[in-house]
Amino acid sequence: MTTERYIEIDEVVSYIHKNLYEPLPLSHLAAYAGYSPYHFTRIFKEKVGLSPLYYASSLRLQKAKDLLLHSNMCVRDIGLEIGQQSLGTFTTRFTERVGVTPSEFRNSAITADHHLQALQRLRHWRKDHPIPSPYGTIQGSIQATVPFEGVVLVGLFAKPIPEGLPLYGTLVPSTGEFCFTNVTPGVYYLMATSVSWEMSAIDFLLPHSTLRTRSKKPIIVRPNAEIPYQHVMLHAARQDDPPILISLPLLMNNFLNRVVK
Repeated sequence: MTTERYIEIDEVVSYIHKNLYEPLPLSHLAAYAGYSPYHFTRIFKEKVGLSPLYYASSLRLQKAKDLLLHSNMCVRDIGLEIGQQSLGTFTTRFTERVGVTPSEFRNSAITADHHLQALQRLRHWRKDHPIPSPYGTIQGSIQATVPFEGVVLVGLFAKPIPEGLPLYGTLVPSTGEFCFTNVTPGVYYLMATSVSWEMSAIDFLLPHSTLRTRSKKPIIVRPNAEIPYQHVMLHAARQDDPPILISLPLLMNNFLNRVVK
């Protein structure tokens, strides 16, 4: 794959962002890039990690999150706004990919702020260390391109996008090492994002500008096979990064329930 082709995909990504409320059939996006639908889909997935239509649907759900917190529109109208004709379908898809219902997400700001404060008060987190197990261990370290004080949420997901509950997840104070133990054989994508202590709840309920990283290539866990050490570098958000759909306060709450006895 050449850089020149990547530039054309960047142009399509910009087009999707600008025309999110318009129909975006695959044939139209492929024609915009000047490729056949098959070839376009292949190089789009190589560049972005997702298919064009899945990427567009993810951006629409991100827009729904924005509207839930920044408008007085009812849930049904927000679903219609992003192209979901049925309230039930919208609620189901939102809940599956964000982790909470639209109504729960809309009313989660106060709780989210409390979760961040509780994390900041923690002084001794129970760290996960490698232990003998019949399954795999994934270890790594997290660094950032710019300094920050806060917490890093890191997880292993089934797809190359942070949506739904991670199959394995933890939190790390600022930068440092992480470890997932007893990981069953399978295919995983490592995702991470940061939340600074000074952030408001809205900042991480709608994490548009948090530092982040993601693996476009999977981590494959096989029985009795060594897994390479993962060097994770958090960077500023890029236009072709899929949105962070999973509710970060939900992950914070799950972590707090696990470590605070």
